[in-house]
Amino acid sequence: MVEQVAAAVAVPVSIDTYKASVAQRAVAAGASLVNDVWGFKRDAAMAATVAGLGVPVVLMHNHPGGGYRDLIGEITASLLESVALARSAGILDERIVLDPGIGFGKTRDENLEIIRRLPELRAIGFPLLVGPSRKSFIGKTLDLPVDERLEGTAAAVALGIAGGADIVRVHDVKAMVRVARMADAIVRT
Repeated sequence: MVEQVAAAVAVPVSIDTYKASVAQRAVAAGASLVNDVWGFKRDAAMAATVAGLGVPVVLMHNHPGGGYRDLIGEITASLLESVALARSAGILDERIVLDPGIGFGKTRDENLEIIRRLPELRAIGFPLLVGPSRKSFIGKTLDLPVDERLEGTAAAVALGIAGGADIVRVHDVKAMVRVARMADAIVRT
């Protein structure tokens, strides 16, 4: 499947996995970026495997069950642990992207807070990826089903970019490219 996608598109293909064997096979098939939704904390071989593959990696914060006392402090500490695992495996800083894990083990209010406080996460010093697209926190905020969350996603993407996000992960690509271009024009010129 990865081979077919990589051959059909002229953009980098990312593989979401926390398993070293899957990352190995996906990159061999044409994936050019690994997104570990557990930040190298589930498969002991993952960091070394990604280092050996020489591809960029997204390290995501994921903490099911929530129960945060200091949301941004705990996300920061967890992401820094993931960075330490990456560095100890020989992954260069310029190949690391961090993802605060919007929608993964967080409540509606916690997801809103993450977007509001992205500049604090940006201060860690790595590029940030946010993936708010169609997530339940948008549905809960606007009382909308998943297929009606375009405008909520657009707001989250624009404010995410304003807060320092470098990469946005979305479903509605055409519309969100326009949102991202406009947000970039406002905040980065």
